[in-house]
Amino acid sequence: MHDTKSILLCGATGLVGRHCLPLLSHSPTFGRIVVLTRRPLPAEVLRDVNPEKIEEHVIDFDEVLALAALFRVDQILCALGTTMKQAGSKDRFRQVDFHYPLAVARLGIEVGATHFLLVSAIGANARSRVFYNRVKGELEEAVLALSYPCTTIVRPSLLLGERDDFRVGEEIGKRLSFLAPARYKPVAARAVAAALVRAAEENVPGSRIIESDRIGSMEGGSSRVPEP
Repeated sequence: MHDTKSILLCGATGLVGRHCLPLLSHSPTFGRIVVLTRRPLPAEVLRDVNPEKIEEHVIDFDEVLALAALFRVDQILCALGTTMKQAGSKDRFRQVDFHYPLAVARLGIEVGATHFLLVSAIGANARSRVFYNRVKGELEEAVLALSYPCTTIVRPSLLLGERDDFRVGEEIGKRLSFLAPARYKPVAARAVAAALVRAAEENVPGSRIIESDRIGSMEGGSSRVPEP
């Protein structure tokens, strides 16, 4: 693992995070991957992972400030997120989609991480009248204000992929996607993950935001998971 980097992944059981983990574990750039989850990684997530690189920690994100030692990594990739339905209230949604990621970002830069990568959403805007978009935008602004040497924010549109729950709105969105302008067309979660991993590998200084219609162009050079 000579000259390899370390990266911390939050949200590895989510739709994007579960695609990030195998890509990171097979990337020659990373020799150590610290995984923080709210529940143990399921077998289907671990199936294509190189276990020699993985350090899994099941944690309570309300207690994340007590886990500073785990954040001594080169980079942090945050794919934490929920939905209003899953959260049950606006307060709980804000806790998971704003306070947890921001706590992770703050702790990371305090202990020396130099690149923060974030899964946001199309339409993120701190001044939006739409609660979801406003929370995402507020998080982006707060993360950018931390002045990481490198910051990458990806704003995907409707995510395509296998979920644990069926969502009627998303199914309708898929069927009508041919009517949407390019920047609003659904994007595969695996493509979002590939774009994030490529950005982590490139580690370009400065801050950049990758809009949904640019995600595909970032996918090609990322690491590939070996075929079974």
